[in-house]
Amino acid sequence: MTDQPILLKVLLTQRHWQTYSTFCKEYDKAAKKVDPSLQGGWPSRAQLHRWLSGELKGLPYSGHCRVLEAMFPGRSAHELFSTNAVEVPTPRTEPETARSAGPETQVCAMPQMADVTAVFSSRAAFSSAYPASTLFDSAKEINAAGLSLNVLCHGYPDHQLRRLLDSGTRIRCLFLDPKGQAIRAREAEEGYTDSTLTTLTALNITMLTRLRARLDTASAQRLELHVYDETIRFNLLIVDRALCVMQPYLPQARGVDSPTFVIRDNTAAEGLFPVFDQVFTEMWERSKPV
Repeated sequence: MTDQPILLKVLLTQRHWQTYSTFCKEYDKAAKKVDPSLQGGWPSRAQLHRWLSGELKGLPYSGHCRVLEAMFPGRSAHELFSTNAVEVPTPRTEPETARSAGPETQVCAMPQMADVTAVFSSRAAFSSAYPASTLFDSAKEINAAGLSLNVLCHGYPDHQLRRLLDSGTRIRCLFLDPKGQAIRAREAEEGYTDSTLTTLTALNITMLTRLRARLDTASAQRLELHVYDETIRFNLLIVDRALCVMQPYLPQARGVDSPTFVIRDNTAAEGLFPVFDQVFTEMWERSKPV
């Protein structure tokens, strides 16, 4: 891995093509012009990360090189994967020196935020800044995993969910199994003695099951409901493979009181989006359908 970014990474960032979904769209546009048979042949997320981190010892396959050269006219594949073609600007001003807190204190640079774009102290604070309508109204794919998934079941009207499903949106919901052991352990941790979380989760599953029963066959197939019985660690909401909302489950604290992180996919950066996208994928693969 090189300390200096390769040209491909710099150009993607300049054009705002650094998210994986955007990169794939632009790749397909170029592939259509070069050779239609190359459409859909974009690299996997892991492959693209290796390209941009400078881990390749040579060049990608010739088909990839042809498409990349079409994406960036005037640049050869060799240049795109080179660091020599990158001009790193020299800062014009020195950072402001922080006031010393003592003789042993050293000034530390602000840490990078990677692809985290916002942090909120609670789910309520997040919901005020990101209403459900803003998150879902134009979504084409929604993946949600957590406990009761109230953001979908209570924060967004049934008729809006139906509109999304009828228009082609795929929705995958992964609930903590109301019949499992993990939800009982979580109830004990939060201090519930009346099966509050079990009842709420079962109710939410029933609400979506009833909605699915009223849909036509094609729309119903787009609403997938699964359950898992594992120690709950995160509440995840991933929209269009580009936006991830992540909450950790804290000891003895309700989910609504947990800090909330907003993460936007930025393939050109060392980010957290691929981490939590993979967490959801692996949980889904271990789960069972309702």
